[in-house]
Amino acid sequence: MAAAETPAIERPAVLAWRRFSHRRVALVSLAVLVGIALATVGAELLAPYPQGRTHATDVLADPGRDYLLGTDTLGRDTLSQMLYAGRVTLAVGVSVALLATFGGTLIGMVAGYVGGAVDTALMRLTDTLLALPALMVVMMGARMLGDSIFDVVLVLSLLGWMAVARIIRGKVLSLREQEFVAAARAMGAGPGRVMFRHLLPNLVGEMAVAVSLATAGAILAESVLSFLGFGVSAAHTPTWGNMLGGNEGFMTVAPWLVISPGIAIVVTVLAVNFVGDGLRDAFDVRSDGHERQPRRASPRGASAGTPR
Repeated sequence: MAAAETPAIERPAVLAWRRFSHRRVALVSLAVLVGIALATVGAELLAPYPQGRTHATDVLADPGRDYLLGTDTLGRDTLSQMLYAGRVTLAVGVSVALLATFGGTLIGMVAGYVGGAVDTALMRLTDTLLALPALMVVMMGARMLGDSIFDVVLVLSLLGWMAVARIIRGKVLSLREQEFVAAARAMGAGPGRVMFRHLLPNLVGEMAVAVSLATAGAILAESVLSFLGFGVSAAHTPTWGNMLGGNEGFMTVAPWLVISPGIAIVVTVLAVNFVGDGLRDAFDVRSDGHERQPRRASPRGASAGTPR
């Protein structure tokens, strides 16, 4: 007698990766991001010249065999500077995204689960900060704190958690009415245990999407601040943003000084956004409709396996 065939149950992470792998643009973007990250991390191995090395006789040299992307006003190889600067830019973007997502998730969970006056107070604070002119506030904060990497990360993180908090709060408001939350309460679980043990695992999808999109936003914000002279100082370390900001006056004389970091920023931000879109679809259960469903036992097979 043939046994009835039962559908296999896939883990959420495996199922999410299967959905993500169906998005070719997201996969290509992920490969591009990995390549950029490896190139910047291995800058010491890939860069033609050490960071900051100047060539006094080759100031503003055109791109060629010795300098693939030319040199800047101090005779530094642009390609080498790009690799070292990309390391800082990516580090700022990822650090801001992680800190902002952590803060937004914590505030959103507390507001959505506790509710009442706590929810009202936290959401009114969020609405107030969202109503402020973001660029002006960030510029003022960067001016008051300083222009080091830590200062820029701190300013962008303090002003980047509001959108994440709203998304997480909305998800928690729907989750807290589910049966598994009621069961945890009935078993004596306190608010902290319910939030971090039962609700937090169900927010991984929203958090992953928030991190990816916040990374793109932070890279753009750092680039804008550095371009305007309020971001990471070029005296501390090069970033793609301050490479743009320090060389915009040479667009007609040495366009590679602006085009190179500009293309790097655009490609990186586009890749991060495409990966974020892929993650959103991967964690969205409604995107399963077009995928093949697990095979179920046919009525004939079921009847054959049932003794009469």
